[in-house]
Amino acid sequence: MIDLGAFALLRPWWLLALPFAIALAFVAVRRAGEAGEWRRAVDPHLFAALARRGALVAGRGRSALLAALAAGAIALALTGPAVERAGAGSFRNLDAVVIAMDLSRSVADSPRFRDAKIAAYAAAEAAGSRQIAIVVYAGDAYLANPPTTDHKAIETMIFSLDGETVPDVGSAPTTALALARETLRKAGVVGGDVVLVSDGGGLNQGAEAEARALAFEGHAVSTLYVPPTPLAPTKPDAPGRAELGLIASLGGGEAADIERPDAVVSALSRSAAERLGPGPFSSIVWFDLGRALLLLACAPALLLFRRSA
Repeated sequence: MIDLGAFALLRPWWLLALPFAIALAFVAVRRAGEAGEWRRAVDPHLFAALARRGALVAGRGRSALLAALAAGAIALALTGPAVERAGAGSFRNLDAVVIAMDLSRSVADSPRFRDAKIAAYAAAEAAGSRQIAIVVYAGDAYLANPPTTDHKAIETMIFSLDGETVPDVGSAPTTALALARETLRKAGVVGGDVVLVSDGGGLNQGAEAEARALAFEGHAVSTLYVPPTPLAPTKPDAPGRAELGLIASLGGGEAADIERPDAVVSALSRSAAERLGPGPFSSIVWFDLGRALLLLACAPALLLFRRSA
């Protein structure tokens, strides 16, 4: 699929057929007015005699030209030109966002904790009209807010989180990602996003497996890195940053820092048509104009059946 914003080509490979239709039309125009077929089928002296008597009328190549026009219109229709359906983002079970918030001591007691909550709320705002769920975790994970479109409730929830919200000591991002996947499955979401806000603590092969499983089920996992100190610039080799980048890579999402969450925010703010792409649910978000173009192809095709004088 070629996405051009509100317009797209669902089956662009059919564009390869257009040059053949154009070549057919070119040949038809070049041969218009010729009687080459008659010259090859009739003896030269007989052809000359027929021409002198006016018994031979050269064709105009109309049939081949009409066939070329019909073929071109059919090829153009098969490319699947489409426009985004109005209100496609309002389908509740198309997609949703789960924000998994790390509330372990290393994050909740960090001077960057408020910045982490601001970044999490920016991600929630970027989701637009999509449903949002909040998962919180430390030594265990809990669904703090089920999927909802009430963004005011989500704002209140995010900014009320603190180090006492989750009583379990430790950091279990694997459990949090598993709970996010279960939440999306129970809600019947076909293409969701999970945003993991963390300092990278506790990430292991289990978390990597959950990221792969989420991507396999049609969801994307993005990460927002919480640096350990408020003033020091974030380094590429900072502890936990590379691990979060790997989780985002395995999950097919974006990795960013809480002070620069633009990549994650941009990914979440894409339209439903952009996120779902040309998959089995594309007909929900795209209106295919190809059928209307097939009607245009009928006009030159019908003229092929016209009786000649």
